[in-house]
Amino acid sequence: MKELTNYQEHIDNAIAWVWTALPNLITAILILVIGLWVVRFINRMVRGFFAKKDYDLTLETFLQSFISIALKIVLFVLVITQLGVQSSSLIAIIGAAGLAIGLALQGSLSNFAGGVLILLFKPFKVGDFISAQGVDGTVKEITIFYTKLTTFGNQIAIVPNGQLSNDNVINYNAMPTRRDKINVGIGYTSNIKIAKEILLQICADNENILKEPAPEVYVDGLGDSSVDLTLRFWAENSVFWGAHFHVIEETKKRFDEAEIEIPFPQRDIHVKEQAMKA
Repeated sequence: MKELTNYQEHIDNAIAWVWTALPNLITAILILVIGLWVVRFINRMVRGFFAKKDYDLTLETFLQSFISIALKIVLFVLVITQLGVQSSSLIAIIGAAGLAIGLALQGSLSNFAGGVLILLFKPFKVGDFISAQGVDGTVKEITIFYTKLTTFGNQIAIVPNGQLSNDNVINYNAMPTRRDKINVGIGYTSNIKIAKEILLQICADNENILKEPAPEVYVDGLGDSSVDLTLRFWAENSVFWGAHFHVIEETKKRFDEAEIEIPFPQRDIHVKEQAMKA
């Protein structure tokens, strides 16, 4: 009988606690639902604001990501406080959790710091074509933790900001023009002067290749089976690859027309007559 009384007492206490905590629980749920809606609304306003202003796209994506995360953290604190957690206790919990999380997520904190450095020093921006961490691609988005690159194959490569800010990065769009280098081998019996004239004429005929600085071609070395020529020319970034591939194709075509040999690996076998008699 005593055990039944204790059991009933526990049930009554649980019911009383539920009725006591129910208003705070309902309020916390309402704060969470309304807060998430407000966060989405503010994010839309931020995106609309940046869309109307001519700000750096790199700054826009970084700030949008930062504002969204900051608002969600504030909402989390409001919900926890409404559930009855005292602010002093909450600060202590956040401090302890922050220390533990900071030790566990050193890489993420490094990525955040890297994102800030990228934003401040701007080694690259959205739309630039870069080479970093073994990946070549166009910068699609810069967030507070990582950078998204669109590769040649239209894949998305995600590179941590910490690594980008602490390693070598080649930005191919940092300057408005680029210089190309194309190596061509010709046979030892071919006329070097005519070959050089053909290469320079190809550059002169291509409107995408800059005439100043002027293209140049020179003998770069004497190989085992070829005279190695190097052609250098300048082109704007937007048409660089078109000019590059055009020069390679035209070189083969015009060398064939001029009967200039482009040697390829081959092996001559000489059989001695004495060896055959043996």
